[in-house]
Amino acid sequence: MSSSTDEANGIDRWWTTLETNPAAVVRDALYDRIPLTGDDLSLIATPEFQRLDRIQQLGFVSRIWPGAKHTRLEHSLGVMHLARQAALHLSRQPAGNWITLDDIRTVSAAALLHDIGHYPFSHAIEELGPPIQPHEEAGRRLIESGSINEALTDRNLEPARIAALIHGDRDELPERDRLLFQILSGTLDVDKLDYLPRDARACHVPYGGVDTARLLASLRIETITEPGTDVPTERIVVGPKGVSPLHSLINARQEMFDNVYWHHTNRTCMVMLLCAVQEAMQQRAIEPDDLWQMDDTTLLNRLREPSMPPGARRLADALATREFHKRAVEVSNRATELYGRLGNLWFDQHARRTVELQLTSALSARLSRPIDDTAILIDIPKPEKWKADVWVAYDSPPVGMQPLMSWRDVVGLSDDDFKQYEEHRRLIRIVTEPSLREIVAEEWESLLYPLLGGVF
Repeated sequence: MSSSTDEANGIDRWWTTLETNPAAVVRDALYDRIPLTGDDLSLIATPEFQRLDRIQQLGFVSRIWPGAKHTRLEHSLGVMHLARQAALHLSRQPAGNWITLDDIRTVSAAALLHDIGHYPFSHAIEELGPPIQPHEEAGRRLIESGSINEALTDRNLEPARIAALIHGDRDELPERDRLLFQILSGTLDVDKLDYLPRDARACHVPYGGVDTARLLASLRIETITEPGTDVPTERIVVGPKGVSPLHSLINARQEMFDNVYWHHTNRTCMVMLLCAVQEAMQQRAIEPDDLWQMDDTTLLNRLREPSMPPGARRLADALATREFHKRAVEVSNRATELYGRLGNLWFDQHARRTVELQLTSALSARLSRPIDDTAILIDIPKPEKWKADVWVAYDSPPVGMQPLMSWRDVVGLSDDDFKQYEEHRRLIRIVTEPSLREIVAEEWESLLYPLLGGVF
């Protein structure tokens, strides 16, 4: 009996035990039943992982859709469940018979820990940039030290390998891990496959529908030579039955951004939090390394303490009591120059804050009365990366098709098509304290345009 057959039998025995006699079972809103291994339970028990149960997956979205209170812990369990299924499916294919049980256990642990370094309230805090680290870097530190490192090591799992699978550069990984990396990152990754349907279900909206089982069942491994290179690489691709569910996944992502993630109230809350944290950090009332140790409640409570700068405290109080800023101006990409100049402020949060302060100062002078320096804020959603770097494999291609074809050649849609949709739907907003909404809506041009030649 070959070693690959021995390994396959070992994987099958492990999977049968997991399904029939798991260490524990979680009843999940999406998948009903998620069986857990001893590896999973060791990681779930760590304080760092339990913190994710106190961080809502969608941040402030529950202010609009009260049911959207699902947590990053729930999402992490779902991603692990899908990653395990994907790795098992690929290991049963001839091109994937090199995948070992250790590989499957490693990918499962990486999926479970992929969000371990996340800050409270979704992604807003990361937009501040240095000295705040991306959550991936914070996650690497947590995985390679402390109780998570201990739990992994005790289960004969390699923390450095797991951290690299989550946060590393694919081109720098060992050859076998470059393939496994694709389960967790890219157009086909199981992260999106979980969060889009989960978020849609929690919000009770008719977007985000994806035939996850059909998409996973269509996954294959093929050796592809990318255009412009001479080096063949193993890639996870989809068969023809995966084309439609993958298209649904891409559409679901667009619809959820358009209707949920970019909802004006959610975005307003995000920019209020962002400004509050920025003010607190500038006064050294909060240090960057404090943030990844907090959860939603502890951060908001911290920002409301008397020791915080007045602006940070004012915004945190408003978030806690639902006294949100209001939309005064919305700028679309049809306003080409203004949209571009304001959009560039996303890359320089200090410059964005400077413009906000100049706007409040100018309005204060015009009204001949003091205005809080957090009364006018600019919300600039993060420019998203829309990339469908996917290949489709046919056993018997239709006439005119080839056995291996790029996504664009199969469906006729390019990355630029998705990006254009984003740019037409992504709005930049000037939001204000409610009492100033009407005056800013009327006077914004004379307040803002004089600044265009300055910090812009």
